Amino acid sequence: MSFLPQTFSLPHLASIVVTLLSGIAVMFLRLRASNRPTSMRKIIIPPIGMSTGFLMFAVPQTHVPWLWAITAFLVGAVLFAYPLIRTSKLERVGDDIVLKRSKMFIFILLGLLTVRLLIHDLVERSVSIPQTGALFFVLAFGMIVVWRIAMLQAYVKLRRGEAK
Repeated sequence: MSFLPQTFSLPHLASIVVTLLSGIAVMFLRLRASNRPTSMRKIIIPPIGMSTGFLMFAVPQTHVPWLWAITAFLVGAVLFAYPLIRTSKLERVGDDIVLKRSKMFIFILLGLLTVRLLIHDLVERSVSIPQTGALFFVLAFGMIVVWRIAMLQAYVKLRRGEAK
């Protein structure tokens, strides 16, 4: 079984290019955001904004079995969120709380992007492109929600003065 698709069609190549560009944009934004003051709002808004993506399920072509959606969410929440949680550290700097960038953070994001590209082709062999997109959205949402909840807990601890 090969991880590479049998043929490279224009839509497939476009999908890969858009995914890579999106991944690079996210990495750039995450690197710019580190070492800058954060707030509860900055931690909470991304998952709330991302939740509007669930409107895609209003379109019947994106419907997937509940078990698949739950599995995708759990894979994101358990497997993909863990490295982000481990490499995201909030610290108090004066009166501000900042996200300190780990040297491993960029490599973890690159690794997650690579795994996502490899898994995407495997999943796409079994389900339609809209369903594949829906499953990966649910996976990403699970990852973001769990990561941000962990960040929020650390933020609240620092605000209360319980952590160093």
